[in-house]
Amino acid sequence: MSKKCELTGKKPIKGHNVSHANNKTKRRFLPSIKKVKFKSDLLKKNIKLNVSNSALRTVDFKGGIDQFLKSAKSIKLSKRARKLKTEITSKNV
Repeated sequence: MSKKCELTGKKPIKGHNVSHANNKTKRRFLPSIKKVKFKSDLLKKNIKLNVSNSALRTVDFKGGIDQFLKSAKSIKLSKRARKLKTEITSKNV
């Protein structure tokens, strides 16, 4: 499973563990990723995506996966999410 959010594009970032003696060792900060099933009203099917917790909260705030994908920028979305976005926009028109 890739450690990248399919809706927001969040991925691991690099940094340091810093000890009390100020020794620095490399580490990765991983995003909190979950496999989530969303129910699409327009497509009438369930969609499985790897999503970060912040993206999950945003989807709930927007009112569902359909509304989120309509307003999301295509650059941040994964290929699967872009395909879903085109399907949703074509169904809506």
